[in-house]
Amino acid sequence: MNNITVLTPAYNRGKFLEKLYKSLRTQSCKDFEWLIIDDGSTDDTCERVEQMKQTADFSISYYKKENGGKHTALNYAYQFIKTPLTFIVDSDDSLTEDAIVCVNDIYKKYKDENDLCGFSFLRGKPDGGYLSTSGVPQEGIKESYVECRINRGIGGDMAEVWYTHCLKEYPFPEFRGEKFLGEDIVWVRMSEKYKMRFFNRVIYISDYLEDGLTNNRRKHNIKSPNGCVARAEVFLDSDACIRIKVKSMLQYQIYGKFAKKSCKELYRDVSNRALYIACIIPATFIYFKWRLK
Repeated sequence: MNNITVLTPAYNRGKFLEKLYKSLRTQSCKDFEWLIIDDGSTDDTCERVEQMKQTADFSISYYKKENGGKHTALNYAYQFIKTPLTFIVDSDDSLTEDAIVCVNDIYKKYKDENDLCGFSFLRGKPDGGYLSTSGVPQEGIKESYVECRINRGIGGDMAEVWYTHCLKEYPFPEFRGEKFLGEDIVWVRMSEKYKMRFFNRVIYISDYLEDGLTNNRRKHNIKSPNGCVARAEVFLDSDACIRIKVKSMLQYQIYGKFAKKSCKELYRDVSNRALYIACIIPATFIYFKWRLK
């Protein structure tokens, strides 16, 4: 049985899937499955996947659902995953030739540690360098996502491989009419119970597209304010440092206003009311500034 499912949510990315497919074909180890979840595409994604199946030397599964956003595609995918590990790889990215071997080796080394939710590696840029602001301080360091990524101030994106049972334990919240949600809302929630192993090895290459989610984050956030409020609440209730909690409180109030929540409602539902009061003026200023853009 394979240990890894490479999970790719895709929306109108048919022409970009070929690059990822080629990187999967060049893997030095083929002990993995590729699961593609089509989030309601209107392009030729289905036809391109069928063509790939004809030449693939590994298992490819394809399912299509109604468009709802990447986080809903991930939730939908979990029912089909039988492997212990899930490696979420975006449709416009690719893997290094030794990525699967590397993940398998790490899994075999640490699989008896029952308090882990996954493993984190580095993402590289096509022209060199990292997508994260730095590597981790020690190879194989064992900390929670909050301890390592948030409180150490390691920004940007890394390549996380998750235990499938943890993803099923912590599904993404879904809000009617909202198609964007920061994935770290779940990673931070996992930190309450689980730790991770972090490695300074590049196994994933990212190439952000002009119309991709990352390059349009604020615009998507404003269109999905309830999810942003929920994400801010998770950060506020976590073990994140005070700097992050101040930022999260600002986001809680700003996106709360975009969600048309009253100040009374926001104040009632927040745990740290002193911090809420301290952030009222700057949050109001930022809200009106963003609304005018």
